[in-house]
Amino acid sequence: MARQARALATRQTVLRAAAEVFDERGYAGATMAEILERAGVTKGALYFHFPSKEELALAVIESQGGWLATWQPSSGSPMQTVIDLGYAFAHALLDDPLLRGAIRLTIEHGSFTQPQIGAYQGWTDAARELLEQAREAGELHPGVRPATAAGVITGAVTGIQLSSQVLTDRRDLLQRMADLWALLLPGLVEPGALARLNTAWAVPRPLA
Repeated sequence: MARQARALATRQTVLRAAAEVFDERGYAGATMAEILERAGVTKGALYFHFPSKEELALAVIESQGGWLATWQPSSGSPMQTVIDLGYAFAHALLDDPLLRGAIRLTIEHGSFTQPQIGAYQGWTDAARELLEQAREAGELHPGVRPATAAGVITGAVTGIQLSSQVLTDRRDLLQRMADLWALLLPGLVEPGALARLNTAWAVPRPLA
């Protein structure tokens, strides 16, 4: 058990170091040598867990699915949960280098032998499921299609986080998220439900 725990800890150390390098350099610019130096593990340990740079990058990408699966909402309103998830994602991008690296690699999916669409699809599916619940709860305008709205929301969040990274190193990400909700929600949500939603940028972040 102790050996297994050490192996798991080594794997996580390598993943975090790789995510930091991928976030800073991008997939093409990152090297296994730099990741090895950042991780502070032996070459054998690194290649035992990840035989190639692409396999390591794919593992970093897959890690965001774990973040999404373990995030816990704190509201009974499906639409509020959509909003809170957006803010929790923004906070995580500011705080978590593993997620930052995963997101940059996801955007660079064309760099891999097989394009990686699973991460995009996972976020879209989560948003669509919540929006379907919001429709059943009477929170959405009658004409809103959850699948269409989910695609617009995930695409918009992808765009604002990338713009924020390029222009301000994400210093204005929370404000951009607040602006996004201010613009999108009136077209999605019934007025009565809209009045009950908390869209403030400082909304508490639910922690898993």
